[in-house]
Amino acid sequence: MIDKILLETIKSNLTEAIRVILANKVRTFLTALGIIFGVAAVITMLAIGKGAEQEILAQLELVGVNNIVITPIPDDPDENDSEQDEEGASETIRFSKGLDLLDVSSIQNNIPAVKKLSPEIIMETYMIKKGRQSAVKLIGVTNSFFETSNIHIGQGENFTKIQTINASPVCIIGEKVEKKLFLGESALGKQIKVKDVWLKVIGIIEEKLISDAAQENLGIRDLNQDIYVPIKTFLVRYKDRKIIVDEPMEQGMFYISGNDNGPKKRKPRGNYHQIDKLTVQVNNSNQLKSTAEVISKMLKRKHNGMLDFEITIPINLLKQQQKTKQVFNIVLSIIAGISLLIGGIGIMNIMLASILERTKEIGIMKAIGATKRDIILQFLSESILISLSGGVIGCILGIISAYILELATDIETIITMGSILLSFVVATFIGLIFGVLPAKSAANKNPIEAIRHE
Repeated sequence: MIDKILLETIKSNLTEAIRVILANKVRTFLTALGIIFGVAAVITMLAIGKGAEQEILAQLELVGVNNIVITPIPDDPDENDSEQDEEGASETIRFSKGLDLLDVSSIQNNIPAVKKLSPEIIMETYMIKKGRQSAVKLIGVTNSFFETSNIHIGQGENFTKIQTINASPVCIIGEKVEKKLFLGESALGKQIKVKDVWLKVIGIIEEKLISDAAQENLGIRDLNQDIYVPIKTFLVRYKDRKIIVDEPMEQGMFYISGNDNGPKKRKPRGNYHQIDKLTVQVNNSNQLKSTAEVISKMLKRKHNGMLDFEITIPINLLKQQQKTKQVFNIVLSIIAGISLLIGGIGIMNIMLASILERTKEIGIMKAIGATKRDIILQFLSESILISLSGGVIGCILGIISAYILELATDIETIITMGSILLSFVVATFIGLIFGVLPAKSAANKNPIEAIRHE
């Protein structure tokens, strides 16, 4: 019996609340604007945050949690280092052999924390199809490359030990290369011509989605468009920079000559490094920093004190990105919170104004038997309905905003049902909290004074 009475009371209060709201459409809409923009900001913020989280996880998968990346620093052809002693005699400049496979072996054999190493040699070249040349990246790698880069071979197999040792003319290609060369058919077992060498396709990697942000911030290539060969195949059949020098070398030194009266200038050698990238995978992420320091000291000693390489820890870059995005989300959260707060204050103000307008009505309601609870429920119903209507419109606006933002800025946004439900809960609480004071104020009015109010 009590439940039925309560339900009937709630129903009648909601009906009256809807009547009052519809009778003041413009005022209600203006009151709900704060809620609308606040909820829209919350949904957009959560969509950006979820998208950023997914992007960070995707990038983390690409670079690896426990990876250290070493890249060479080639000589800048625009730089001229002048060296001259007091007597103007020719001077000996320290020479670095550059980053090469011997460095890879040294790191592997001398640092226990290292789990796997993956050297890469990259060359911009071309492949030939039906007499036409098409630009492509040829990558010399080892077996461990696909594991350290989290790349899965969807069809075929990885390079065998014999193929690697014998510098066999085999290759693994990206899915986009397969589609370009063999539309509608499998490339496995077929021959492709890259520059002047025919290569047999033994594997095709699964397509991997790589965002523009990952390519720009982390220097990750679109791996789907590359052709991979064993690193020895690359060095033997294509190019080995280590055997190409610009000047005579003796005892690991680089000699510079010049006029007796003029300064002595070092001639840049361009990219003299044998390999273009070295990925070092450690056993534990806690060992990243210490291992990177040890590698740096080792390589500097092996390169005659020259710092012609750069060591980066991708996970640190991602953490910095994540921190930046978190700051952005916090700022957006504050804006959303302020909008909701303003919306709540607007609801409270309009409800207080409504009470003043309806003072006589409140007095009549109490005179005919309405209790304090009835009055409170009446005005709480109005404030909650205003908040919920603003929440619905805000949700629609937030979804549209997130979609437009993704199209306009390439920022990935992901809208979840959880974010929408959260917005409704927040909107309901805003209406409830900021509607309590006006509702109590209405309920506490003296019925005789309220009836006399003009």
